[in-house]
Amino acid sequence: MGNKKVYDLEERTYLFAKNCRLTITKLTKTTSNIEDGKQLVRSSGSVAANYIEANEKLGDKDFKFRLKIARKEAKESVLWLKLLRDLNPNNNEIVNLINESEELRKILSAIINKT
Repeated sequence: MGNKKVYDLEERTYLFAKNCRLTITKLTKTTSNIEDGKQLVRSSGSVAANYIEANEKLGDKDFKFRLKIARKEAKESVLWLKLLRDLNPNNNEIVNLINESEELRKILSAIINKT
């Protein structure tokens, strides 16, 4: 992910989903890594998809609803990432993804609170 922050939130959520997938491919193929990885793929992709859908809103209610789903999925991603972190110690990529997911959740919360 590097140290450079992306300020285009569509791109940033896309990169989060992409980096989750890339990180999962490097993990040992254990039952828990595979199953937790599948859940992470779904939730991280949903963050990006719902944010993109929010930007193509059908109205203010739809906008807020999609943002809330994206925020919920970011929070869920943290769960799967923490499980993966705890079973794959010393993996800095997972730690960075946890931080990114928590930042995305906070950004989404701020947008929701302002609308």
